[in-house]
Amino acid sequence: MSFTRQNPIRKRLKRAFKILLILYVMIGASLYFFQEKILFLPTTLAQDYQYEFRYPFEELFFETEANVSINAIHFKTENPKGVILYFHGNAGDLSRWGIIGEHFVSLNYDVLIMDYRTYGKSTGKLNEQGFYDDAEYCYNYLLQYYTEEDIVLYGRSLGTGIATYLASKHQPRQLILETPYYSILDVAKQRFPILPVTALLKYKFPSNEFITSVSCPITMFHGTEDTVIPYSSAQKLKSAAPEKQTNFITIEGGEHNNLISFEKYKAGIISILE
Repeated sequence: MSFTRQNPIRKRLKRAFKILLILYVMIGASLYFFQEKILFLPTTLAQDYQYEFRYPFEELFFETEANVSINAIHFKTENPKGVILYFHGNAGDLSRWGIIGEHFVSLNYDVLIMDYRTYGKSTGKLNEQGFYDDAEYCYNYLLQYYTEEDIVLYGRSLGTGIATYLASKHQPRQLILETPYYSILDVAKQRFPILPVTALLKYKFPSNEFITSVSCPITMFHGTEDTVIPYSSAQKLKSAAPEKQTNFITIEGGEHNNLISFEKYKAGIISILE
């Protein structure tokens, strides 16, 4: 009698387990096959789109490899203090990020901002090495007109991993990271703790590995209320960075997209660039 009563319960448990297993596999498969749509949120622009900004600029197209065209905006001032190579976040295109870049032009810096592959007018297939190769191309382009001592690398969100990679390979004046991460893998593990993200993710962006080879001054800005890239991930990156040359600036109450509205961020940027 006892076994007969328990049998329907066991059947329901087995059925529930199978459903959970199927859901687990489906979620994992979705993360693997659709990770580019999760990580990257580009908007596209027509090739004849006309940018309009407050400061003088030159629009550029870099043929970084076969079937890849990288669109960039190069703001120029009369007597620049240097040039900022800016790597933007994972959403939007140059029509938006160019406006943000103008903030640095107002501080009397030239600024070069590129759109990643598939963003704006840029074309080519997404892959992690492609991000690094296109960034390297932009850096070498700047070396035709500036010295390394003139170059400030600035990474925002997704772009922090790319900027850190470049800084590990070169000797720029400064590396500035806004809302950085330890690695994309670290962020994914926090967001999907029950999934084997190490095996599933094709994009790792291991800033924690790159930053150990950075020899220039490093400044990080991160808000305590960031729900996109956890504050704890940036703290881990700070711990991995060379201690003597790293300055970590905490923005109390700062979120992922609003650090520019805080006086502590503004004052920090002015102090670094002046």
